[in-house]
Amino acid sequence: MPETRALRISGALALAAALVALPHVLSFSQQEILVFLVINVLLVMSYRFLALTGEWSLGHVVMMGVGAYASAIVSKRLGFPVPLAMFTGAAVAAVVAWLLSFPLFRMKGFYFLIGSFAAGEVIRLLWKRFRDPFGGPKGLKRIDELPDIELGALQIDFFDPVAYYYFCLIVVVVSLWFLFRVERSRVGLTFHAIHWRDNLAASVGVDTRGYRTLALVIASFFAGLSGTLFAHYVGAINPNRFSVEEMVYVLTWAIVGGTATFYGPILGVVLLTALNEVVFRELGLEQARPLIYGVVLIAFVVFLPRGIESVVPRLLRVGGGLSLSGGRRGT
Repeated sequence: MPETRALRISGALALAAALVALPHVLSFSQQEILVFLVINVLLVMSYRFLALTGEWSLGHVVMMGVGAYASAIVSKRLGFPVPLAMFTGAAVAAVVAWLLSFPLFRMKGFYFLIGSFAAGEVIRLLWKRFRDPFGGPKGLKRIDELPDIELGALQIDFFDPVAYYYFCLIVVVVSLWFLFRVERSRVGLTFHAIHWRDNLAASVGVDTRGYRTLALVIASFFAGLSGTLFAHYVGAINPNRFSVEEMVYVLTWAIVGGTATFYGPILGVVLLTALNEVVFRELGLEQARPLIYGVVLIAFVVFLPRGIESVVPRLLRVGGGLSLSGGRRGT
């Protein structure tokens, strides 16, 4: 046990060091991709949190958009400081999710999936329909940036992708720590119980609808937070950025990585982002990305339904066996 704990601590420290050093070995364009990757990690992990109760949504990217639009509007129109605007945008996404929970949780399974898609499309159509305050089909531009920090000789310009990457990394790590702690709490155990035996949970007095609503609200808060990180970095948003096509990408990240473990979706989004930026872009296949993602999704559902995460324990066992046999030969 002490050896296992020491190994975990060593691994965590090595990962932290790698995350800190990574942007300094990348080009400018790759640094920007890294920023979007960190934001997408928060988005897909918030989606996994919602799936803990067994409900899969097609409107989760729209919750990201709600956070982005709300944060952009309160910073541009009301003069909120950007950090406060970000928190406000995430909170608005949570409130919208709570309001949607009343009609949506009258449905389950496939019907919830379709209902979430319909609700998301209604919100997107509102963004397209009203130029004031949403900017219509063209969306919002010139969104306020995160203000620079000047502390004596220390100057941090958040327009620099490296500085913004570190800011996003801190926000995402804190958010993931919160989601992890909630999942390991009694609330998280109740989410799992509702997922696998909702009728049994209800029979012993668990408010299944209330817990599903709680999961939706928390997941939407962090999806909205990812939207605020995106909006205040890019400086422009429009309804098409939060379409069902983008939702399919999130769904693919989750399924390819797997949702049974906490790290599964992270593996999915990292692998597919690397595949997209290194392989698709080099081969000129970016326009075919939806088609390729569809093929990848079908392939994983058929041949590896538990995702990449199901392969990790086997690799660790093989690696442990090799190191053990190597140690025996050394002795």
